[in-house]
Amino acid sequence: MLTLKEARELNDTMVTEDHLIIHALNVCYSMGAMAKHFGEDVEHWQAVGMLHDYDYEKYPEEHLQHTEDALLKAGVPAEDVRAILSHGYGICTDVKPETNMEKSLFTVDELTGIIQACARMRPHGITDLEVKSFMKKYKDKRFAAKCNRELIQQGCDMLGMDVREVAEICIEGMKEHAEEIGLLGTES
Repeated sequence: MLTLKEARELNDTMVTEDHLIIHALNVCYSMGAMAKHFGEDVEHWQAVGMLHDYDYEKYPEEHLQHTEDALLKAGVPAEDVRAILSHGYGICTDVKPETNMEKSLFTVDELTGIIQACARMRPHGITDLEVKSFMKKYKDKRFAAKCNRELIQQGCDMLGMDVREVAEICIEGMKEHAEEIGLLGTES
């Protein structure tokens, strides 16, 4: 099984831009929270989240086209590689999310971008972010407009959960790591 340490080491070989590292961490910790919700292995799901954009920095126009072979050669289990590929379903892959891990990754990838944007506007960052405040921003289509709400909704539908529920899980997962992901705010 892929460990978080292995995932970090692999990710570090390809991802160097700060904003992409932070995004990987946001997804990693959100995936851990989703694993906890589903009663699954937290570190394993975090590791998959950490690696989800493995090839994006070097190949943004060919995202996920340079992931499968490289990760399999590095010893990443095929089911974890499949989960990573599935987060691009309908965008850059035809790998449909089927497991709770795959559906969660598909959903939280975009969702964490809106959570991060919302937290950055607050004096105490994510530390006191409530889902109610998040949902106000989420409903404003102009806020974090590049984050695809249709994909988030599609993922939530796959999970049989509403956006509010998934957001609350992700916010709590990210709160535990607020300092590392730069979301303590200006007054914390």
